[in-house]
Amino acid sequence: MLHIPILRRGMPYRSMDVATAVHYRTRRPFVEISQANVGLIRRDLLRQRESRDALAAFTVRELVEICGRAAGLFLNGTLPIGDQPQTPDDYLAQLAATTGMPRALARRNMAKIHSMLSNMDAVLAGLSRGLDFDVLDRGYSGPLSYFPRGLSMGVVLPSNSPGVHSLWIPAIPLKTPLVLKPGSAEPWTPYRIAQALLAAGCPPEAFSYYPADHAGANEILRSCGRGMLFGDVGAVRHWASDPRIELHGPGYSKVVLGEDAAADWENYIDVIVNSIAANGGRSCINASGVWTPANGDRIADAVARRLAQIIPRSEDDPEAAIAPFADPNVAARINAMIGQGLAESGAADVTARYRSSPRLTEWDGCSYLLPTVIRCQSPQHALANREFLFPFASVVEVPQAAMPDVLGSTLVVSAITRDRQLLRRLLASPLVGRLNIGPVPTSVISWDQPHEGNLFDHLYARRAFQLSEDLLPA
Repeated sequence: MLHIPILRRGMPYRSMDVATAVHYRTRRPFVEISQANVGLIRRDLLRQRESRDALAAFTVRELVEICGRAAGLFLNGTLPIGDQPQTPDDYLAQLAATTGMPRALARRNMAKIHSMLSNMDAVLAGLSRGLDFDVLDRGYSGPLSYFPRGLSMGVVLPSNSPGVHSLWIPAIPLKTPLVLKPGSAEPWTPYRIAQALLAAGCPPEAFSYYPADHAGANEILRSCGRGMLFGDVGAVRHWASDPRIELHGPGYSKVVLGEDAAADWENYIDVIVNSIAANGGRSCINASGVWTPANGDRIADAVARRLAQIIPRSEDDPEAAIAPFADPNVAARINAMIGQGLAESGAADVTARYRSSPRLTEWDGCSYLLPTVIRCQSPQHALANREFLFPFASVVEVPQAAMPDVLGSTLVVSAITRDRQLLRRLLASPLVGRLNIGPVPTSVISWDQPHEGNLFDHLYARRAFQLSEDLLPA
């Protein structure tokens, strides 16, 4: 059986303690993964300064060039996975085996990561607002000086979608070592990214990779100067008061129609459907709500007709657009939560009119949740502002004057309107993380625009700095 080792400052280490990830369809063991205990993690993290010094020996420009070389290696290269070679096709098959993600969706996520690595110049310019990176190489540039907030960044990763790993990659050209705790069902992508960067010339000390339990994950977040956590509401709530940790929980992203666009809603159905269904509906930037001042019933019906055409397909089918749940119990729990919400008055599953199978369905031995559109009569309904790991969205009709306050905290808003007053309110709202103005799907991102938080601000702080005319820092 394939074995994935721990990486201790880039060096493979096989642990006596292992966990096994199973194949999503057969439920048989597929890969054995070494597990890092708290003691090992704590001992290794005593050497964070050495890891940072290894990266500091490179300029930002050199690290950007390493990222550029790693892009091709990640997409097309044969890289080690444990003591075996891994081709791109191997990676896609292994990713599908433990997560169920169709290859068509996985290839798009590979392309996303490749694009991030290839366009690191633009990424860093967006994160830093065009800062001259001599500041990080020399410690200052003119009147500017920045200092690192921590020696390394610990990242607790999810299993939902490979594309999210693009969010932590810029830490490397920002000279910050990474301590990665992979998702239990998705150890593949962070390991392959690390191996691509190492093969491209990145110092091995820059990477530690610790598959671990919750205690191990908590130790990583406690011990690293900076952290990043992907998780559900409960997980992110636990760390909400710790400013060292950048939290990536549910996005509750939305398509918002102004009164002008609601009158011409038929023109925007493609944007709405793409926002909900892209990447199998598994990302925090997928829309989980459509909020409109009018025509809610007609919009819900049209979107439901389109989404009901998405059906389970084999993992190698190029038309596959949804993934099975690797753990069928998760699918059953989500379906039960939706059913509980529908038991309350004021909500209806519009897609039920058009699909030929129940929402929770078995196909080819696997559990799927079929795309679902809920028409909610009130923004206070239990299903009006929920998010799940499949194409799910509520359609809510609210007065334009109530927006954006009625939306609640929203990672991405795609606002389709020319109404200047509404746009001013959206631009001024602290509830909106990323704002797309016009018919731009919530799922479309630009590398020069960070979509959740800002990694540069998370890793660096500006200091007050003055240069004497007759004395320069050594």
